[in-house]
Amino acid sequence: MTLRLLSVTSELHPLIKTGGLADVAGALPLALAAHGVEVRSLLPAYPQVQRALAGVRLRPVHNYKTLFGGPARVLAGQHKGHDLLLLDSPGLFGTRDGGPYADLAGQDWNDNWRRFAALSAVAADVAAGAIKGWNADVVHAHDWQAALTAAYVRHGRRPELPVVVTIHNLAFQGRFDATVFPELGLPQGAFAVDGVEYYGGVGFLKAGLQYADVVTTVSPSYADEIRTPEAGMGLDGLLRARGDAVLGIVNGIDTREWDPSTDTALASPYSHRALNGRTANRRALEKRFGLKRARGPIFAVISRLTWQKGIDLILDSIDHLVGHGGRLVVLGSGDGAMENALLGAAARHPGAIGVVTGYDEPLAHLMQAGADAILIPSRFEPCGLTQLYGLRYGTVPVAARTGGLADTIIDANDAALNAGCATGLLHQPGSGDALRQAITRATNLYAAPAIWQAIRRQGMRADWGWERSSARYAALYTDLVARAAAQ
Repeated sequence: MTLRLLSVTSELHPLIKTGGLADVAGALPLALAAHGVEVRSLLPAYPQVQRALAGVRLRPVHNYKTLFGGPARVLAGQHKGHDLLLLDSPGLFGTRDGGPYADLAGQDWNDNWRRFAALSAVAADVAAGAIKGWNADVVHAHDWQAALTAAYVRHGRRPELPVVVTIHNLAFQGRFDATVFPELGLPQGAFAVDGVEYYGGVGFLKAGLQYADVVTTVSPSYADEIRTPEAGMGLDGLLRARGDAVLGIVNGIDTREWDPSTDTALASPYSHRALNGRTANRRALEKRFGLKRARGPIFAVISRLTWQKGIDLILDSIDHLVGHGGRLVVLGSGDGAMENALLGAAARHPGAIGVVTGYDEPLAHLMQAGADAILIPSRFEPCGLTQLYGLRYGTVPVAARTGGLADTIIDANDAALNAGCATGLLHQPGSGDALRQAITRATNLYAAPAIWQAIRRQGMRADWGWERSSARYAALYTDLVARAAAQ
């Protein structure tokens, strides 16, 4: 029997992406097909999405005379294996100078509460059968932008419908002033501690955690961490109270898109059996970033440039890295002061450091194929996909021992090296000294080619595709549907 799932997300690769959420929302539905789960993905019809779907037939399947202040409709279409539903609301998701959540200056759109409440309300409508001939057996809502779906379901036409809410990053919670509540269309009783109320305001993610049948995070360690006051960001009490309803399922990656043996973004293909092709990618990377050739390792950073990601720790460690014969290539954007500091470091160390601000998907692939190690000194990391891409491409992760990084990397300590199972280097999070020690350790291991190649190959042999994780999600959905039917 086919299980019908509505996936609700604000991003979906390859249509719109600002981070790992898009990769997961794009890859998981495709992987679930093998487990008898039929997925329809609902997301906003941003201008970027409509441009990406130019030439794709989109048909209207539901109309709203007014939706949070203006007309809207739901469009349906197929694209690269995805069964898509697009919320087309020009007033909420029409052309704006900026990204999906913020303007060009990085300031959040002041109507984000309205935009993503609309997405969530439409999700509950669709799940309940607003589109003729289709309704959902279960709903999967991703992050705060879709988490209010759980509230609309519980107070809607099918309150018994199972809902899963996934936390991709607890730091982003969707908190708004209490004055928005009357416009959400929820009953007055929902503004309560066991509803959407959160410290006197409205909490979109908090509401999702309260109303969802199951809350998942993107790694088991992160599921444990966020139930502590240190990492719970004000929600640890609620998460502890949910007990076994909170669980971690580690992310996977799309191994068809991320495959060094077939990747068209690379200068030369290669595999764990034949690593020679990496040399051409290393040369292409040096040329792209203006690096001088040298014998030491090339470290890469592909990241949002923020405090969470430990970019300040990298800045404090650059002289140490270069002094130990390393070179550094950086791709990312975020905090303006950090961007400027990285550009300043590149000017201070010409030929040893290269920086590209912004995001460039093909360049990210080339960096994974041409660098020797990837630095990920995050203070917290729900799962992380960069280290999984690094493992897949033989770019050894040098990462903080936290969240999904700790769950997916085996530290190259003596025991792991002797057992032949090491895949990277882990260090204490939040410490510049620990990062510098890890950089030294990586440089020393790189100087022993046989050991470094063994670490590299071991990481490349690991399977971080979606097969196991999608099977766990499919089993979770099936269990929730069975429980709902038994009530």
